[in-house]
Amino acid sequence: MTQNNNNVVARSSDPEQIDFIDLFVQLWRGKWIIAAFVAIALILAGVYLVFAKEKWTSTAIITQPDAAQIGSYSNALNILYGANAPKLTDIQESVITRYNASFSALSQTLENKAEPEKLVIEQSVKGQPLPLSVSYVNGSAETAQKEVAQYIQQVDEQIQKELEVDLNDNIKQQVTTLKDVLSNQETIAQEQKDLRIRQITEALKYAEAANVTSPKIQQTQDVTQESMFLLGTEALQSMIAHESSRPLTLSDSYYQNKQKLLDIQKLKIDPTTIHAYRYVMKPDLPIRRDSPKRSIVLILAVLLGGILGSGVVLARNAMRNYQPRA
Repeated sequence: MTQNNNNVVARSSDPEQIDFIDLFVQLWRGKWIIAAFVAIALILAGVYLVFAKEKWTSTAIITQPDAAQIGSYSNALNILYGANAPKLTDIQESVITRYNASFSALSQTLENKAEPEKLVIEQSVKGQPLPLSVSYVNGSAETAQKEVAQYIQQVDEQIQKELEVDLNDNIKQQVTTLKDVLSNQETIAQEQKDLRIRQITEALKYAEAANVTSPKIQQTQDVTQESMFLLGTEALQSMIAHESSRPLTLSDSYYQNKQKLLDIQKLKIDPTTIHAYRYVMKPDLPIRRDSPKRSIVLILAVLLGGILGSGVVLARNAMRNYQPRA
C-alpha cells in the first residue's frame, strides 16, 4: 500500500504532468475531512446569517406636480405680475428642480451622520430628468417604507415654507412699488391742479386790469390761456373756487394700480395647498432584502469549506508521502 502511494506521488511530482485521477482519488479518500470543513463553513454561515444586519430598500418614483398641486401659487404669481407672471409649465419645472436640490442636500446630510443613512434620489430613466427615483435603505422592510415616505414629505414641507417666504417677499416688494407709483401719480395730479389754479389766477389778474367783469366770448371751447381773461372776473373767481375744492383728476392707470394694490394686500395663500412633487409610484414594501443573500452566502460557504477541506487533504497526503532527496 505504501509502495503504491509512493509511486503515485512520484508520478505526480513530474512538473510536466498532473495526474487528475490521482487527485480525485486522494480527495475521495478524504471526503469526510472535506465534508467536515463544509459543515463547519455552513455553521459559520448560519451564524453570520442570524446575526448579520439586514438591509432592505424601499423605492418611490416621483415627478413634477400637476396644475392643481401648485394652482394657488401660480394664481398668486398671476396677481402679482399679471402678464409678466411665469407660465405654469415653468413653475412646475422650477418647483421639481428645487425639490431635487433640497432632497440631494438632505441625502448628503444623512450620509454624514455618525450612523450614516442611505437616502438616494436619482433619475428613474437614464438620460431623462424626470421622473425621479427615491430609495432608502434600512434594517427593516416596514421601516424603510415608512422612512422614505417621511423624508419625501419632509422635503415637500420645506419647499412649501420656502415658496411661502418667497411669495411674501414678492408681495412686500410689489406693495412698496405700487405705493410709490400711486404716490407719484398723486403728486403729478396735484401739480397739474396747482398749475391750473395758477393759470386761472393769472387770467383773473388780466381781467381785473382790463376791467372785464362779464364774459366777452360765447364759445368756451375756444378759450386758451391767452384769452382766458375774456371770461370775466366773476367767472374766473368762480373757477378758482371750484378748482380749489375739486378732487384731484387721476388717470385710469392710477385706479388700475390702486385695484392691483388692494388685490395684492388681500392676497393670502395656504402653503399646505402647495406641493412640489407628485407620486408616480408610492414607496413600495420590499419583499427581498438586499443583504445578506442567504443563497449566495450558503453557496460561498460550501465552496470555501470544500476548498479548505481539499487543501488540507492534499497537504496531509503530500506531507505523508514526502521523501527528501539524498
